[in-house]
Order: sequence, then C-alpha cells, then structure tokens
Amino acid sequence: MSEQALITADQAQPEPTRAMVVTPMQMLQVAMERGADLDRLQQLMDLQERWEANEARKAYVAAMARFKANPPEILKGKHVSFTTTKGTTEYDHATLADVCAAATKGLALVGISHRWDVKQEAGRITVTCVLTHERGHSESTSLTANADDSGGKNSIQAIGSAITYLQRYTLLSSTGLAAKDMDDDARGAGKGAETITASQEADLQALAEEVGVALPNLLKYLKVERLADLPARNYQKAVAALENKRK
Repeated sequence: MSEQALITADQAQPEPTRAMVVTPMQMLQVAMERGADLDRLQQLMDLQERWEANEARKAYVAAMARFKANPPEILKGKHVSFTTTKGTTEYDHATLADVCAAATKGLALVGISHRWDVKQEAGRITVTCVLTHERGHSESTSLTANADDSGGKNSIQAIGSAITYLQRYTLLSSTGLAAKDMDDDARGAGKGAETITASQEADLQALAEEVGVALPNLLKYLKVERLADLPARNYQKAVAALENKRK
C-alpha cells in the first residue's frame, strides 16, 4: 500500500471517543425500559439519591471555595460601654446587621443562603446557623449560651441579646469570617500583639466549662471575639478571672 493510501486509511478511522459518565438516572431509565422488577428499580433510585447528594456536596464545597477566595470585609463598627456593680465593660464589635449585610451578599453570589434555628431548653439558648447551597446541600454550626443579663436587661431583652449574639457568631463561624478592627489610632492600637497559643486557648475553654462560665460571657469580659484573638499578655488575667468563679 502506498504512503498516500496509508494516510487516507488512517484518516478514515474514527477518533476514539471519551468514555461517557453514566449516571444512576440513566441506568434507572434503561432498567425501566427493560422491565426491571421493583427491587432493582428501588436500588437504582436509592443510588440516584446518594449520587445527587454527593454532587450537591461537591457543589457546596466549590461554592465556599469561591466565596473565600474573595471574602467580604466586616468591620467592628459599634463601640459598647456600660457599667454594672462589677465594673465597666467596654469593647468594639460588628453588629448582626453588619455581619449579615456583608456575609449574605457574598454567599448569594455563589448560590448559598442562610437561616437560623433557635431553641431554648432549661434556661439555655441554642442557635444553629444553616448554610444551604442552591443544589440542596446544607451544613450547620451551633452555639449555646445563657441569657445575657448584663447591663440591667430585663428577661426578654436578655434572651433577645443572647440570640442576636449567637446568630452573629454562628454566621461568622459557618462562613469562616472574622470582623476586622477599625483603622483608627484608638481601635487599632492593639494590632500586631502576640496572641495566646492553641494550647492556651484549649486550656481556657476547658477551665471556663469547668467553672460554669459560658464562652460568650468570657469573650465579652475579655473584650475579644474569639479566644484565639486574646493577647498573650492577658492570658494570666483570664485564668485568674475564671479561677475566681470557682470560689
């Protein structure tokens, strides 16, 4: 055979096709056309549900990756100061409205919505933040605290304050976001300070639980949003305050 004939023959051969991914739904359709029994059809339907759930989970993970690639900025724009019989409490924080405005807009852009579930049992309030992707996969984060009776609040205000606090932090925790200090001299003075180690953070959490101090109350006392943000120089102060609760 001539060289030209070989080239012509080679060109006539069809290109190899890529293997097509067969979904459980396609398998189900084929099974129905072939008159498969109900047990076989049920197995394929269960397989389809698991396949859809896994695809939805992967879509959620991909969406969160896009969200975190360009995270919204949340500033601690509100300054709080009040005095009780125990002394003066003063700190900066981002309001729930600030957190929602920034976080939900960014989440919506990647197809994720959020909601909160609230439960109250034996005087304890639990708030769960649920993030749901448009394809159906959901993930949740829960936090529990006592009613916030600081600042002379009545019982209803104390419950509302705790719910708002927990809503803010469950949304931040679910999205992996953190509020940023305002960039003025007064509020930015603490930037760059060395913070406590992971081991010290774990010790404080364990000690707080041991002496019956709710984490949100401890954070408010220490004027930080997370224990990980506590300056190392204040570690012993935190331990001493918790030990005093033991007495």
